[in-house]
Amino acid sequence: HSIAEQRTITDGRIVPVGKGFIRKPPKRVDYLLRYRRDFPLAVVEAKAAYKHPADGLQQAKQYAEMLGLKFAFATNGHQIIEFDYCTGSETTRADYPTPAQLWQRYRAAAGIKDQAVADRLLTPFNHDVGKGERYYAQIAVNRAMEAILKGQRRLLLTMATGTGKTAVAFQLCWKLWSARWNRAGDFRKPRILYLADRNILVDQPKDGIFAAFGDARYKIESGGVVYSREMYFAIYQALAEDDRRAGLFKAFTPDFFDLIIVDECHRGSARDDSSWRSILEYFEPAFQLGMTATPLREDNRDTYLYFGNPLYEYSLRQGIEDGFLAPYRVHRVVTEWDAAGWRPTKDELDRYGREIPDDEYGTKDFERVVALRARTQAIAGHLTEFLKKSDRHAKTIVFCVDQEHASEMRSALSNLNSDLVTQAPDYVCRVTADEGDVGRGHLSRFQDVDTTVPTILTTSQLLTTGVDAPTCKNVVLARVVGSMSEFKQIIGRGTRVRDDYGKLWFNIIDYTGSATRMFADPDFDGDPAKVTEEELKENGETRVLTETPTQEGERAPGPLITEPPTEEHRKFYFDGGHVEIAAHLVYDIDPNGKQLRVIRYTEYAAQTIRTASCKGPGSRHVHAAVDVQLDPGDIAGFGAGEKGHRMRHF
Repeated sequence: HSIAEQRTITDGRIVPVGKGFIRKPPKRVDYLLRYRRDFPLAVVEAKAAYKHPADGLQQAKQYAEMLGLKFAFATNGHQIIEFDYCTGSETTRADYPTPAQLWQRYRAAAGIKDQAVADRLLTPFNHDVGKGERYYAQIAVNRAMEAILKGQRRLLLTMATGTGKTAVAFQLCWKLWSARWNRAGDFRKPRILYLADRNILVDQPKDGIFAAFGDARYKIESGGVVYSREMYFAIYQALAEDDRRAGLFKAFTPDFFDLIIVDECHRGSARDDSSWRSILEYFEPAFQLGMTATPLREDNRDTYLYFGNPLYEYSLRQGIEDGFLAPYRVHRVVTEWDAAGWRPTKDELDRYGREIPDDEYGTKDFERVVALRARTQAIAGHLTEFLKKSDRHAKTIVFCVDQEHASEMRSALSNLNSDLVTQAPDYVCRVTADEGDVGRGHLSRFQDVDTTVPTILTTSQLLTTGVDAPTCKNVVLARVVGSMSEFKQIIGRGTRVRDDYGKLWFNIIDYTGSATRMFADPDFDGDPAKVTEEELKENGETRVLTETPTQEGERAPGPLITEPPTEEHRKFYFDGGHVEIAAHLVYDIDPNGKQLRVIRYTEYAAQTIRTASCKGPGSRHVHAAVDVQLDPGDIAGFGAGEKGHRMRHF
């Protein structure tokens, strides 16, 4: 049981080949030496008898570092070379150390003198759930367990979206619960609080993987408080105090919980000025573990200052390299108004009869300051055509600016796909906070790998995080995403891999330039496999730079709404004009995944690209383009509709 032979440790990177994707061979170690099933200690690389054992040492060390092990061995069957990471020494041996000897050496290096601590560290995982057993999850669980047993009170794990942070939290809780660890050292099981900021982030784990805890589970909500359970779940909002009530968290004594796990902790819980911070400070005696998908950046520095440096990091790039996460193609789609900006004509009135202030509006203003129905219709039309060319039943999430925009987008998509909506009325659904239980029902069916309806969900903020949709193939950005943390959360909706359902990759369809801007960020750690760009014309025509343009056709304007504006109408609504798609670029990564390169760029017809035009009411500016030599830097800035970019308006 201590020797695992030819152990596969990765699934094999998924790489683009032609129009599809294939897997590279997975990584395998020759031998994995384990003290317990869930606690490996060393790796052995075996070479042929005629080779020198040192020929395999470098490979053994690479695997040991990847697996977080302290000992690496290389052999040719006659000689053995050992590398000890605890001492940094390399020695030639006549035989292997016994499991007990290697375990004692590990304990000495880790400073684990207490036998009770050592025994608890070796508490087995729960293998019945079938999750949290990948090599990186084992590392994360064991490091967190060891840190807690050694008395470290603030802990942090940084793991990319889609790599199973919830499963890691469960296995850690299971080990602590089974070992009867608690902060006071009493003979009882620990009391653990699992905190998040959305109901879906606590309901899903509570009713899913944490169901193994049975009746030990309890969700803290408004009303009475129960003190007799061990695995508690809550959202900050249910515990926090506000102007109307005292904080429910004060119903518990400060030392009630032994461990608090803060899921998605980068989302503000550790900020000094956060009302949620008071909850963590109130339960100061408890051990506190933060879990995040975002490496250290300026916008989440408070998280790292509070919880400390990560015990373990597993990045998006590493997940894609190992084949556990799906790579993605990026389609950069630029509407004419996004590329050149939009400006109302003189005395232009919106649908409620209000005069629209004379200004130049860009992508960041659309649906926030001014809602452009023609643009929403153009995006919906392009997305519909995209699905028709690929797979109309590919599950798709469209991220909109707000709930109202999500409603407008749902309506437009529903009308454009009326043939499928006739057969399945829930083909397109909106899932936002306003939908409540109805929206959660739509989401639940969307997440089910065996259903095809709903196929398209429109949302604003609700689905940015914590939603496991294994077969989601299209992530659509119809709003600007300014935060790298949020961007990674959003694209994480598509990174799950399901080989059995043919889900090896996914598309990011970007209408706002958010994706290309984030890829240009030197701190981004998961480049796309391919990026395409296309232009959306005023009348809804899509000019893909790698495809034949579609037939032009007039778009009928939406119905005139004459009801007077209310306090809810905080933005202007323009229902006229026409909009086009402008360009489609294709980016790909070299076979080693190291460099993003342009593989295709097809210009539009010269008359379309280079001639000035003035199209329709509400579009009085002149469009022009300048020929440039395209490199990734140019492409990243193309079509963003802001000053200083290659595409300008005059």
